[in-house]
Amino acid sequence: MKTHPSSKIRAFPLQLVLIVPFVLQVFGIVGLVGYLSFKNGEKAVHDLADQLMKRTSSEVNQHLDAYLSIPHKVIQLNADAIRMGLLNVRDRRTVGKYFWHEMQVYDLSFISLNLATGEGTGAGRYDGKTVTIDDNAIKTPSLPKNTITYLTDNDGNPTKIMATSTWDTVNELAYTEPVKAGKPIWVRIYSYYDPAYPPYIVASAGRPIYDLSKKLIGVVGAEIHLLKLSEFLQKLDVSRFGQVFIIERNGMLVANSGQEKPFTVVNNEIKRLKAIDSPNLVVQGIAKQIQQHIPDLQSITNTQKLNVNFQGENYNVHIVPWRDQYGLDWLVVTSIPDRTFMAQINANTQISILLCFAALVVATAIGIFTSDRIVRPILRLNQASQAIAFGDLQQTVKDGNIQELNTLAYSFNHMAEQLRESFIALENSNAELEERVEERTAKLKTALSELHHTQAQMVQSEKMSSLGELVAGVAHEINNPVNFIHGNIIHLNEYTQDLLRMIQLYQQRHPRNDPEVQALAEEIDLEFLMEDLQKMLASIKMGTDRIRNIVLSLRNFSRLDEAEFKAVDLHEGIESTLLILQHRLKDKPERPAIVVIRDYGKLPEVKCYPGQLNQVLMNVLVNAIDALDEANANRTYQEIEANPSQIIIRTSLSNSQSVEIAIADNAGGMPEQVKNSMFNPFFTTKPVGKGTGMGMAISYQIITEKHRGKLECFSTLGKGSQIIIQLPISLS
Repeated sequence: MKTHPSSKIRAFPLQLVLIVPFVLQVFGIVGLVGYLSFKNGEKAVHDLADQLMKRTSSEVNQHLDAYLSIPHKVIQLNADAIRMGLLNVRDRRTVGKYFWHEMQVYDLSFISLNLATGEGTGAGRYDGKTVTIDDNAIKTPSLPKNTITYLTDNDGNPTKIMATSTWDTVNELAYTEPVKAGKPIWVRIYSYYDPAYPPYIVASAGRPIYDLSKKLIGVVGAEIHLLKLSEFLQKLDVSRFGQVFIIERNGMLVANSGQEKPFTVVNNEIKRLKAIDSPNLVVQGIAKQIQQHIPDLQSITNTQKLNVNFQGENYNVHIVPWRDQYGLDWLVVTSIPDRTFMAQINANTQISILLCFAALVVATAIGIFTSDRIVRPILRLNQASQAIAFGDLQQTVKDGNIQELNTLAYSFNHMAEQLRESFIALENSNAELEERVEERTAKLKTALSELHHTQAQMVQSEKMSSLGELVAGVAHEINNPVNFIHGNIIHLNEYTQDLLRMIQLYQQRHPRNDPEVQALAEEIDLEFLMEDLQKMLASIKMGTDRIRNIVLSLRNFSRLDEAEFKAVDLHEGIESTLLILQHRLKDKPERPAIVVIRDYGKLPEVKCYPGQLNQVLMNVLVNAIDALDEANANRTYQEIEANPSQIIIRTSLSNSQSVEIAIADNAGGMPEQVKNSMFNPFFTTKPVGKGTGMGMAISYQIITEKHRGKLECFSTLGKGSQIIIQLPISLS
């Protein structure tokens, strides 16, 4: 009796039980130490990153405080000089030269004086190197280009005209906004582009100046190039591995530590960029993350700390507000990726993993060595037991170094010897019985298979025979009265013609003066009756002809009187089969009619068994109609009408010795496995009760065995299927 180990208790290999505790102890200790080391290092890194970003933000704020205070200090000095009379605002040449000397001292882009009269002067460094002087006269229709830009010598004296331009001083924001404010302010971030010079984008400071009677004299201004801020940010230590950028509260980019400019030039015009549109992907990504976490930048009033993920990498982000008394309100954003400080941590982690792996290998090796000494004899005993269980009784177990296992091996060898003797006797008695059982079983399987096949053939043949008898009986019963009607119609037609001629002759010979005859003729509409009577006789004759043709087709299909081998017209059998199936081909409420396309070639009469061949044609056409109905199940009437269902029947001569009948449909084809199995007995894809799967198998047998022909199926999934029948013209 076969026994199985209990499934209630989960058993583990002895070698695994001996090895795993050693491995888990070492692996657990090393892993725990490595994990704690990693977490402590990670915390130290975050603390270091936080300190670095605080220091960087503080350094940037200090630089902004110092650098952006210069323009207001300069315009304060210039305003004081004008109020004290040290500068004569009417002497524009002297004022311009004075501004030129200031430009040598301060790292500014432009210093200006714009008078309320529309006049003005200034000194600028448009190319970032050369200082020029601008002189603005009052703009008039006769002087549209009222601004002249001069090159200077080494003392600031104008030498030659470099360019002329139009400048409406009193309508520029650099003039109007300080006047409106009545105090020193930052006007705006101003940009100007000339292909001959680098892009000019500056922050402009302005201060109104008044005389003793509080009358406006003009506005002194100073501009500072924002790219100077980007250059400063690029020099920060953190910029080697992180990103620092400055944005306005509306998200517009002021400066960044990358090489990308915070603006772009489109059609000779400088377009400032938002941080989320920066060409620097890191700046862009960090800005988008900030926007998600803090949609309203105006709400930031103190330092904000974020941890964000961009492109699979973690970044520590600090957002520090910076503002001054003159209206600037910016945000300084510092971001540092974790990998900057995690390199050493990761290296230490790798070392810990290697140590853990080494400890695992050593512990495993020791466990294997120890367990091998214990497990090997047990494995030998287990292998011998399994071999005996699978029928190999020639098994013995050798002695080992462990006394208890040697005793067990001796008992096992004794048991194996007894089993061998018992099995030899049992095998001798069972050998003959097994041979007889196998032989009888094989015969029964063969007989059962043949019985199934024969039974299916008999059922199918009986069905066709019953159908033939029924069709022949119905055809005979219909044929007698139809022939009677058809034969009498001829005489009835002759009699009717004679009566009509007599009525016509009577009308010609007798004048129409008999009121009763005239009234009756009008009542029965004699002229219409004479005309319609002939049409009715013609319709009746046409109907009887149609019934006789149907009866003839039914008799041709049944072929009960033609069970023997004889020569027939194949087209006649095809048409008879189509007539039988006409009720399935015609249009229905749910679909239009199935279109049958006949492509008949000129064929000789073929010697065959007509009834059996009609049975094959019936099976093939029914399968085609079933396939079309199945394909149309999910289509609407309009879809089927636009792409109608078709059955194409083509006949031709294959060669001088055989003919070919090809029946194709456009139902959508069949998978390869279905096509390969369709001629197998009892194979069907139809639902239960819709088919036995014997139709095509019997058809195959009729064509190949009875007629020595070929029956092949070709199908393309999504397009359709085609059955090709090849028959020899004569079997002799």
